[in-house]
Amino acid sequence: MKTSKQKVKRKIMIPDFKRRKKAMNNQLPKTKIDERTGIEYHLEGDYYIPNLAIPRQEKITLNKYGRMRLKYLKEYKKADYIIMLMNGTLNTHLKEIQETTHTRIEQIINELKAKNNLTEDMKNTDMLYWVGTMNAIKNQAEEVIYKELIYV
Repeated sequence: MKTSKQKVKRKIMIPDFKRRKKAMNNQLPKTKIDERTGIEYHLEGDYYIPNLAIPRQEKITLNKYGRMRLKYLKEYKKADYIIMLMNGTLNTHLKEIQETTHTRIEQIINELKAKNNLTEDMKNTDMLYWVGTMNAIKNQAEEVIYKELIYV
């Protein structure tokens, strides 16, 4: 007799479950917008999943200074990095940093060359002195750029 009761319970529960599931799917809207946050949700199974997507950004190739700035933002300025990433302004920021560093380094190198009386004629007469001085000038310019633009 126990087996017949168990069979009866199963026969009653299975159609009841299917009927409830159909009723739930018919009652729940496919998309829903939260009034408080303004986030749109879509229905997947029994759960609402938020429709979150990062906006399309232009593709750029990062040079040395762009990669350094990106690494600095990721490691030390996480909030700024995430805000720029979600707003879609990260690539434009990195592109601007690259352009600014390039022009600023050229400007600093020209100023230091004039200050040290380094000319192109010296390249032909005393090449080792010219190369050593140019390397020192380039390193000085990069140190200034790191403090002014990259690690800020």
